[in-house]
Amino acid sequence: MTSKSDLTTPSFITEPATRRSFLRRAGLTALAAPAVASVLTSCSAEAAPQQAGKAGAAAGGMDHSGGTMAAHPATPEGMRAKADAMDAMHEAGIKAFPAKTEGKGNQLMTPRVEKGVKIYDLTAAPQKWETEPGKWVDAWCYNGQVPGPMIRVKEGDRVRINLTNNLTESTAIHFHGLELPFDQDGVPFITQPPVKPGAQYTYEFTVPVGNAGSHMYHSHSNSAKQVGLGLLGAFIVEPRKPRAIERVDVDYTMILNDGMHGYTLNGKGFPATEPIVAKLGQKVRIRFMNEGMMIHPMHLHGMHMTVIDKDGWAQPMPWKCDTLNIAPGERWDVIVNCNNPGTWAFHCHILPHAEGEHGMFGMVTVLIVEKPAV
Repeated sequence: MTSKSDLTTPSFITEPATRRSFLRRAGLTALAAPAVASVLTSCSAEAAPQQAGKAGAAAGGMDHSGGTMAAHPATPEGMRAKADAMDAMHEAGIKAFPAKTEGKGNQLMTPRVEKGVKIYDLTAAPQKWETEPGKWVDAWCYNGQVPGPMIRVKEGDRVRINLTNNLTESTAIHFHGLELPFDQDGVPFITQPPVKPGAQYTYEFTVPVGNAGSHMYHSHSNSAKQVGLGLLGAFIVEPRKPRAIERVDVDYTMILNDGMHGYTLNGKGFPATEPIVAKLGQKVRIRFMNEGMMIHPMHLHGMHMTVIDKDGWAQPMPWKCDTLNIAPGERWDVIVNCNNPGTWAFHCHILPHAEGEHGMFGMVTVLIVEKPAV
């Protein structure tokens, strides 16, 4: 009688290990090996194109196996067309510079004078501001400008600033870099009450002797928002006795910002930024002021800069560079001896602040050194 185990197990497995049973086992094993190898080979062959396709896709279409999963490599004609399209965008931006936009900030404000006091009236109010051709943003401005009007005084001047708040929230003005009496420092709840919407406030002080240089004024109330929207400006104090190195042909103020209007120089982004223009042989003073929240290393092509002041204070020894790192709140003054004629790129060297696939933008301008007419 056949047992259950006999029905499921071949007899050569259970029979005693004799010479005959050993040969039978060896023969079956030899027959089975090619079949197993064939199956494994077939699986590997089927998997190879799939693995190659996945690798090609991961490598951005660099696989040339022709597998159905691989991206087709770009043709030279296709690559050239893409490069030409990118070049056209870059060229269009350069040709548009300097592009016209509505509004100009940082304009010198002429005070009225009463009994020897220089009086400046500033009104903070919202409005639309064009940073680039066709790009309009919400702005908060002093007297309709971003940056606000440039205030330029001398050591020892008596100054009065009347602030009118036409905003929807309280504000105040801090005179950044000026060493003033405590009650004129412009910080709500520390030195003064906030200036409420619709209210007015007056600051009055004598500009300290020995405090000359490049300074700023800006909001110190909800300042990340208010300064980012445009409540900022230059406050320049001229010395009673200028140093020889300060005698220049062109004096240019460049206010950097990276707030809600993007990356801007004097309230505009390239190609609407303003070129700096000088004649061959002239000296240019550039006053960098960073009103933003990021560091901006400003780089000039073609010529070096000689650094003379930091935060209004003369450097013990002027020093040279072509890239100057300007942190938030800092002011740096440099001299450029314009000895190399041409149109020279001048930009922030954190490159995502200045140039991308579509061309130059943001913190880019040029220094133009003109040859004399023949």
